[in-house]
Amino acid sequence: LEPFSDCFGFLNGAEEISHDPEDGSVYDLCIALDASDRERLGRFVSYFNTAEATACVDHHVTNQGYAGKSVICPDRSATCEILYTLMDGACVDKAVAECLYMGIVHDTGVFKHSNTTRETMRIAGELIERGINFSEIIDRTFYEKTYKQNRILGRMLEESVLFMDGLCIFSVLRQKTMDYYEADTRDLDGIIDQLRITKGVECAIFLYETASQEYKVSMRSNRVVDVSRIAAYFGGGGHVRAAGCDMQGSMYDVINNLTAEIEKQLAEE
Repeated sequence: LEPFSDCFGFLNGAEEISHDPEDGSVYDLCIALDASDRERLGRFVSYFNTAEATACVDHHVTNQGYAGKSVICPDRSATCEILYTLMDGACVDKAVAECLYMGIVHDTGVFKHSNTTRETMRIAGELIERGINFSEIIDRTFYEKTYKQNRILGRMLEESVLFMDGLCIFSVLRQKTMDYYEADTRDLDGIIDQLRITKGVECAIFLYETASQEYKVSMRSNRVVDVSRIAAYFGGGGHVRAAGCDMQGSMYDVINNLTAEIEKQLAEE
């Protein structure tokens, strides 16, 4: 829904995507992809609410089925994996395969997240057979970072805090710091994932300030904590090992509230 990073601009059709709603437009059909609930559609929700028919294709376990027709498969690694199974194979040319492969790569963390399955690898292999430059897609859209992104990542790692005897880690990006780097949300990719792989950490939390006393929360876990339960408790959603939500209060209030839910799960375990 928001403007995406320049690294995705080489994908076929990227230049045709509109990020600005057209007032009063009504459509026969509105399809929501990879959106766990209606609120995730943001300022585009009016299209969904006024469309004659609605559909949703998603893989989030928290999706309750808000569309007229829903295809929700929580056991699938990515919405792009589901889309491939719904498509006529003859329609999946090289350009389409590039987009689907990119979606699978990002939702699986380059095939290393726990949601990666044998079926995921099979589909990825079939997409590769369309002649795509799969290594370039991975490098350009997943690993490659701008100088600005590296500076912000370095600062977030430097200012990160280990707590709960090293089982958890968090880092917070203030709006004034965003302003200092002249950054936007596109410059924050990869921060939470780098926090997650800190040795000994079970759960990682990354907050960035969207307004005074308001934060966007990203969470990742490695083995035990179901962060989708925590995100859902605070009005968000996501996956067992990757989820997020919006929260209000001071930075300390947000961290303390999240910590209490993490501690509950660790105690259960």
